[in-house]
Amino acid sequence: MEQNEAAPLPLLVVDGANVVGSVPDGWWRNRRGAAERLRDALVAVAERGVPDRPGPLEVVLVLEGAARGVAGVPGVRVAEADGSGDDRIVELVRAARTEAPDRPCLVVTADRELRARVGALGAGVTRPRSVRP
Repeated sequence: MEQNEAAPLPLLVVDGANVVGSVPDGWWRNRRGAAERLRDALVAVAERGVPDRPGPLEVVLVLEGAARGVAGVPGVRVAEADGSGDDRIVELVRAARTEAPDRPCLVVTADRELRARVGALGAGVTRPRSVRP
């Protein structure tokens, strides 16, 4: 049987606010700058992967509030949340699972409620330290 399309890469959805906020490095003085630094660090994550999920990965960084307006770069797509970043993450996971139910999907967050919500959709979860340089 010939396969016309390659299987999609595993999806890594990053809770930008949660990951940025996990390190008290002054991010609150420049939220957009902190989001840009995280986006740039995620390029390497897209290539190498995270513990228990080797790369390459499709990486989506979800940004909300004052961090919005950051452009994506090769290897990292940025998805802005008009409202709740958590709701946007759930939407992305739901869409990915609907489109390709067997596609591995992993969410980076320490938020317990969000971890439960995406877990109920079949996504795995990992902590912010897994994507920190």
